[in-house]
Amino acid sequence: MTRRHHSAGFTLVEVLVAMLIMSILAVMAWQGIDGIVRTRDASEARLEQTLRLNTVLAQWEQDLASVQDTAAVPNSLAFDGASLRLTRRAERGLQVVVWSLRPAAEGGAAGGSWLRWAGPAVTGSNELLESWLLSYQFQGNEPGQLRTLSGLSQWQVYCFHGNAWTNCQSSAPGASAPTRQALPSGVRLVLTFGQGSGLNGDLTRDVALGP
Repeated sequence: MTRRHHSAGFTLVEVLVAMLIMSILAVMAWQGIDGIVRTRDASEARLEQTLRLNTVLAQWEQDLASVQDTAAVPNSLAFDGASLRLTRRAERGLQVVVWSLRPAAEGGAAGGSWLRWAGPAVTGSNELLESWLLSYQFQGNEPGQLRTLSGLSQWQVYCFHGNAWTNCQSSAPGASAPTRQALPSGVRLVLTFGQGSGLNGDLTRDVALGP
């Protein structure tokens, strides 16, 4: 009597089922990894944006802390709604610094760019006045210009005189105005972020100016 030996193996249906299960597990694993990568990238982008914002605000505060009142210019701190100009102490004299909000080239809800321009440090009154008057022709592409933040829809600056905050623009004279304004004892910055900037709402920062 002869015995037949049948080789053990998988049927085609079993192989297909196993491949289907492995495919499902692979897709689930990929989705999990993809979610982790997306979360990491979003966290890194958010951290980088926060660090940049803090760096820019630190520069803003440093400029205000170094404001130097001088009779060489019409006003040592002036805001016209679009740009804020100030004279500050530098390592080799005094310099004019301009902070300006420029609209995006394509317009829309993307918001504009907040720029900072610093003129050369000078020691003469005529040179400082020339740099101050030149700042009124600021276009945003001059040498020494730095694009600090983007996605801003608007900004406002308030000055603290006496016991009240007032809009700096309402009392800021023009470049050739004869009346000088006393430096405020504090400056309040309000930045409004536009859609797609990654930041929402308004940011307010108060800076006290030294005596």
